[in-house]
Amino acid sequence: MVNWTSAVRLMVFLTEDDRVDHRPAADVLLRRAHELGISGATVWRGVEGFGRSGHVRAARLPDLARGLPLVLDVIDEEGAIETLIGAVGDTVPGALVVTQSVRVSHGS
Repeated sequence: MVNWTSAVRLMVFLTEDDRVDHRPAADVLLRRAHELGISGATVWRGVEGFGRSGHVRAARLPDLARGLPLVLDVIDEEGAIETLIGAVGDTVPGALVVTQSVRVSHGS
C-alpha cells in the first residue's frame, strides 16, 4: 500500500540571463531554498522556449543559445513553499511563479 501525503509544487520560470547582483538568479534561489530547509529543489534547463517578450530562445541555434529557459522546481509542505515564495518575490520580482497541489509518496 502506498502512503500519500499532501504537498505543494512551486515552479519559478527564469532564464539563464536573469541575474541577482551579477550571480545567476537560479543559483541564488537554489541556495536560498537550501538555507530555508526546503526538502529538495531542482533547476531544469529548457532547450527552447519563449516568455512575455515573444522572443524564442533555442539551443539548436548556437549563435542564439544564450538566455535559455530555466525552471526552479520545488516540492514541500505548504508553509515551507509560502516562505520560499516570499524569498522569490524579494529576489526576482518579475519571475513567473506557479504553484499546484500535489500528492507525494516516498515508496511503500
